[in-house]
Amino acid sequence: MPNSDQNDSRVPGPVHAQLSRYRMSRRHALGLFGAVGVSGLLAACGGGGDGTDTAAGGGGGGGKRVGGDLKIVRSQDAVSMNNTMVFSNASIWVFQQIFETLYTNAPDGKSVKPWLAESYTTSDDKLTWTFKLRSGVLFSNGQPVTAEDVKFSLDKAGSTKGGWEFINSAIDKVTAPDASTVVITTKYPWAPLLADLACPNNGIVPKNYGGRSADDFYNAPVGTGPFMWGSWSKGSSLTLKKNPHYWQQGKPAVDSVTWQVVPDDNTRNLMVQGGQADINENPPFSTLDQLRSSGTVKVDVFPSTRTDYVMMNNTKKPYDDIHVRRAISYAIDRNALVKSVLFGNGKAANSVFMPTVPYYDANTPGLQFDMAKAKAELAQSSVPNGFTTTYLASSGDSTDAAIAQIMQASLKQLGITMNIQNTDPSAVHDLQTKLNFEITHSYWTMDIADPDELAQYALDPTTGGHSFNTGYDDKATIDLVHKAQKTFDTTARQQLYSEIQTKAAESAYMAFLYYQPFPYATRSGVAGFQVLPTGSYHLENVYFTA
Repeated sequence: MPNSDQNDSRVPGPVHAQLSRYRMSRRHALGLFGAVGVSGLLAACGGGGDGTDTAAGGGGGGGKRVGGDLKIVRSQDAVSMNNTMVFSNASIWVFQQIFETLYTNAPDGKSVKPWLAESYTTSDDKLTWTFKLRSGVLFSNGQPVTAEDVKFSLDKAGSTKGGWEFINSAIDKVTAPDASTVVITTKYPWAPLLADLACPNNGIVPKNYGGRSADDFYNAPVGTGPFMWGSWSKGSSLTLKKNPHYWQQGKPAVDSVTWQVVPDDNTRNLMVQGGQADINENPPFSTLDQLRSSGTVKVDVFPSTRTDYVMMNNTKKPYDDIHVRRAISYAIDRNALVKSVLFGNGKAANSVFMPTVPYYDANTPGLQFDMAKAKAELAQSSVPNGFTTTYLASSGDSTDAAIAQIMQASLKQLGITMNIQNTDPSAVHDLQTKLNFEITHSYWTMDIADPDELAQYALDPTTGGHSFNTGYDDKATIDLVHKAQKTFDTTARQQLYSEIQTKAAESAYMAFLYYQPFPYATRSGVAGFQVLPTGSYHLENVYFTA
């Protein structure tokens, strides 16, 4: 999803990549079972185990203590618990503790594993997928989970308007032949299906919302997750309580989780250092060394799927000229951005994809900083002597400001005058989705363990994302994206996605800037906390040490 944590509004669109993504994006576990590769597994797959693996992260030594109230401090509040409509990460990371899916993302971010489903089989034509549900799973109200609940949940997730329905666009129908069996029929062979089912929009809820309206249900939702609804003081704090019916024996270890909104970066850091909070979500990179030296805090920089981009409006002159776009891309000093924005915590991007997703190709060179090549490209363009342009920036966003200032100085060497227009972030989002800009910045984090989500959003203008709001429209690339969706052989899929990454880089339709990890600060005495590359976490694995 693009820029998920700024705004949760979505641009309506019909198919699988309609992500204006101020969610992700948005854009979510720990190995109870053998991880299952997302694409290419056509035989039945399942797993045993009781969910006793412990995540990495946290620390403090000592034994495991049952009980206690976990407090997470963050800069902004959740928006809603409606997992089928809301795209803000601040919401997703909460409601994923309530709603669970048939499959879930594995810790490496590149595969999925069985969760509420135990196994699946597929038909020879790859159109029919039959899932066996895990036995003994109850909702937090004590009611058993049946195939009818799964059918209802998937049907609702696929029928929203302006929500996450694009994720389920390949599904033709869902049936429940018996209480423990779910059959999904797709419209065409669809390799990303398991990854799609692990997307948070496909969390399982009671059939007919347990007799309530959708609005009433999402005000106090019921799911199968480790935590159940507690209370929400909007703008201040949100609390979930331990689910006494959770299917993983002995989990969760803590009695409750509270997300407290503390906008000031320094205050959040001080709260974790002083023991008034247990986990600080997204401390500034500039403060990580100071936190590490405190002696009371463990700092983790978790691998992520976040990638930052500079978008160029390919529908406006002179950005319809590939030589202009290539000149700008060559002129961006990505290593300088990593140093100044991330304080060295990250790396220059070489691909539209990130290293933490399947089929990323490290050999795709991208267009790296080279001012001589930048000048040569501009000399071949329609504006060889330069031009004046406007960078659309989000006011109050220090990252956006740093990117704009570094680019402004670099482009000046090409004879390009780049003015900076600071605009309210919500207005920036609207202008970007309407392609009413010249050049601007956004970012993406994945929600599923398959590149298709980003490939469709960023490269197929027909699916609602306008090619990451750039207007880029290349038939050959679109055809490759569609072919990759229907290819199950992993070797063949890799070849397709390598070609896609090469084409995207050479077109310079947008500039790939850098890959950014997820920083977290955890106080001593908290263990088992791990963030997945999608940004989500499994709090059933977190505990306090004695």
